[in-house]
Amino acid sequence: MEPTESFHQRRLVSNLVVENFKSSSDVQVKHALFWQFRRRDTEFCAYIRRLLQNSLFNSIMISIISLNAVFLAMETDYGIRFNSNDYLELADLIIMSIYTAEFLLKFYVDPLNYWRSGYNLFDVIILLIAYLPYTIDKNDIKYYRTWRIVKGFQALKILKLISYSRGMRSLMTALGQTVKTVIYVLVLLFLLMFIFAILGYGLYGDPETGDRKNWGNLASAFFTLFSLVTVDGWTDLQNETDERGFSSSKAFTIVFILLGFFVFFNMSIGVVIINIQDSTQNYERELKAEKHAALQANKQAILQRQQEEVNMLMHQQKTSEYKTFSELVEEFKKTLHHSDPMVLEDFCASIPFIDLYLTSLNLQDNTIYRLQELYYELVGILNTMLEDLGEKSMLPPEKDTKS
Repeated sequence: MEPTESFHQRRLVSNLVVENFKSSSDVQVKHALFWQFRRRDTEFCAYIRRLLQNSLFNSIMISIISLNAVFLAMETDYGIRFNSNDYLELADLIIMSIYTAEFLLKFYVDPLNYWRSGYNLFDVIILLIAYLPYTIDKNDIKYYRTWRIVKGFQALKILKLISYSRGMRSLMTALGQTVKTVIYVLVLLFLLMFIFAILGYGLYGDPETGDRKNWGNLASAFFTLFSLVTVDGWTDLQNETDERGFSSSKAFTIVFILLGFFVFFNMSIGVVIINIQDSTQNYERELKAEKHAALQANKQAILQRQQEEVNMLMHQQKTSEYKTFSELVEEFKKTLHHSDPMVLEDFCASIPFIDLYLTSLNLQDNTIYRLQELYYELVGILNTMLEDLGEKSMLPPEKDTKS
């Protein structure tokens, strides 16, 4: 038994050593790879990142996208396109170069995480679609129609506004969250329409006496039910059915409109409204949190600057002609301006704290005043006791009556 146990112990120790060696070697390899492929232009990369996050850059891009929409609208006018075709093409090339530069800057800042954002992928797809017309020869008659179709898809470039508007991004997030629920509602609506289409074909789709135009087959029945569920022209459809003498058609139409329009159709609208409302509330909370964070950052910056100024004054007080720090502060107050910022949201500078502090001082004053009165009473009592002892010591000693 002992050799077997010692063998297992040696084997366990050897396995632990190998695992530790592998783990340590893996860490060293990852560390070496990190230092090999790490960025060496961190300052310039940080500068580009701040540039992309700047509000001025976003405003410029929004203006360029809006200008692109104006140029696309001008191309739909034959007179303007015939007289200014070269200028419009030049403007389109300039805008395309700006879009390409934007893509290169974003890809340069974070080449790995760039592809994880759906908005970035959408921008890349739009950029590829925008370059497609330049790969087709519009002067060739065979490819002219293809060029016109591809040129029409250039209107998708306007959707780049979504990535620069937080409100639009919030709305798109809400729509994305409603897709799953709306799909379930649409599936239920499709099943309802399928049941009523089969039922309508059996009731009103007789080839000889029925309404073959609206209920003659499954496709026409579906189209009729779609008109009923949208409540568009349903009275004309009902009149055509009544003219053929179907007495149950009114009940059929009323029941389907109640179920299809008032239940399922409005249910999908309600789901969209609820999700959009939730997304709007989240967007407002994010804005409040960002404003609070920015306010706290400014407050900390001001406090740090004030601390640095006080430290500088302390250092100057040691190496200057001022005798006390109060003299140095009085001299420093003369250099202040009315526009210099001050942090007034500190706990010690708030109105409730000042009110509470003054109340505490009043209570302390009352306590000290009562203690003084108590001390005076104690002094009076002690004085009276001393006087009584003095009077007793001055009295003559009593004579012994027995003697």
